[in-house]
Amino acid sequence: MIRTTIIGLGLIGGSLGLALKKFGSGEWFITGYSRRQETVKQALQQGAIDRIGIDIHGAVSDAEMVVLATPISAIPDVLIEIAPHLKAGCTVTDTSSTKEQVQNWAVSSLPPGVPFVGGHPMAGKETWGLDVAEPELFEGATYCLVPSPAATPRAIKLVTKMVETIKANPLSISANEHDRLVAGISHLPLVLSAMLVSVTRKDLSWPQLSKLAAGGYRDTTRLASGNPQMGRDICVTNRKALVTWIDRFLVELTRFKESIDKGSSEEIESTLISAKDGRDKWYKQRFSSGG
Repeated sequence: MIRTTIIGLGLIGGSLGLALKKFGSGEWFITGYSRRQETVKQALQQGAIDRIGIDIHGAVSDAEMVVLATPISAIPDVLIEIAPHLKAGCTVTDTSSTKEQVQNWAVSSLPPGVPFVGGHPMAGKETWGLDVAEPELFEGATYCLVPSPAATPRAIKLVTKMVETIKANPLSISANEHDRLVAGISHLPLVLSAMLVSVTRKDLSWPQLSKLAAGGYRDTTRLASGNPQMGRDICVTNRKALVTWIDRFLVELTRFKESIDKGSSEEIESTLISAKDGRDKWYKQRFSSGG
């Protein structure tokens, strides 16, 4: 049995526990810990964990692997709390949306002999919490693995085994490259979604606008319904990469605005055709053929 402790039992932590229990062939024994005891009890009732961690120290003391599935902003304190109680050889991983800052915290807080392998499942929902956790959340999803410089082959192998057990696809990547890439394809869309809601709701005609808003507005603003705390933590811990992508977006948006302002139908259509072709090609490769 692989004794694993999951700290944080929201959408990701809860789904991870459910997936390991469903697809793990009885190989994973999971202890769950949350500061809210009612959440841990619910996780036990739902079958996401095997044992309740009464306190965070006892929850990790015999763990072979610890998974940090808390908000990013909680990770520094959690690392400090658990560090003295981890046994030698225990592997620590996380599920955070940004990696470089988290890796720095882990390297500075964890004792020698406790390797850190960062992780980020490219899966989620605009809703959050244990109530919406599901074991199939990670199926077919890319799961980024970001080993720290001192991570051992054994630690990497263990986290990879977890990823494959939940039916995700492991992708090894550096922390810096991860943060640069996800800023463009994950964090920038979150910002754009939120800002679209902001600009439309601030308009005096919002009561009328809201009645006209339909599928396009609903789909484009879906990410704005996500966890505000998680969005805040993403912006704070990946600000340099995100600002770079925002600047690049503003250049493109300004160029397109100028085409509209000039009434240049050829430029407008060319831009839209290029965007359509690019999106269609990506969608076909990523989803229609199994990604």
